[in-house]
Amino acid sequence: MRLKERYEGIIAWFSEHMPAAESELHFANPYQLLVAVALSAQCTDKRVNMTTPALFAAYPTPCDMARATQEEIYSYIRSISYPNNKARNLLGMARMLCEEFGGEVPQDLKQLQRLPGVGRKTANVVGAVLWQREVMPVDTHVFRVSNRIGLTTNSKTPLQTELTLEKNIPSHLLPVAHHWLILHGRYVCMARSPKCGECGIREWCRKYAADCRTAERKKKNETETC
Repeated sequence: MRLKERYEGIIAWFSEHMPAAESELHFANPYQLLVAVALSAQCTDKRVNMTTPALFAAYPTPCDMARATQEEIYSYIRSISYPNNKARNLLGMARMLCEEFGGEVPQDLKQLQRLPGVGRKTANVVGAVLWQREVMPVDTHVFRVSNRIGLTTNSKTPLQTELTLEKNIPSHLLPVAHHWLILHGRYVCMARSPKCGECGIREWCRKYAADCRTAERKKKNETETC
């Protein structure tokens, strides 16, 4: 199957079946989304959504959080993965937002990446979700699914995956395509036990085709042996 055909088929299926895919993180404003995305690194959205209500009640604005201590922030996020590092980063992020950006989340992605704990993926997520920036955030789900189904070939880094996806997916679809791949990886194309029988895009999936060829060869060998 040609790469163009694979992309066209997968994009068409998702456009029909998941036209309004969106983030599963709960947030009410840019500050809350930024915090939630930062907390979600190597942690489930479900756990983040269980944690952030109390955190946002205690610190409803960046400047409220900036007046806290690292220990106080830690007490609200202790159930999150790497709470010490994330508490330190949240405090630094809040202080920079108040000192340099008037308490507002900057819309420039390069400026976002200056904030403590905000890397390329986090900045791209915030930009895509809030302002429909035509970027492709790559988390573990996007990285795994893209390689498995054949949207990328032997990508070694998230950046390689990001650039390949941005090259082949129409730019106006990138913000929603990010969620297509995340949700597909979270609920269908899981790391250990992918639900290939329930997968709507298996017709264009490289791994599914390879598995089918392997099964056919095995069946043929068993028949010849008999």
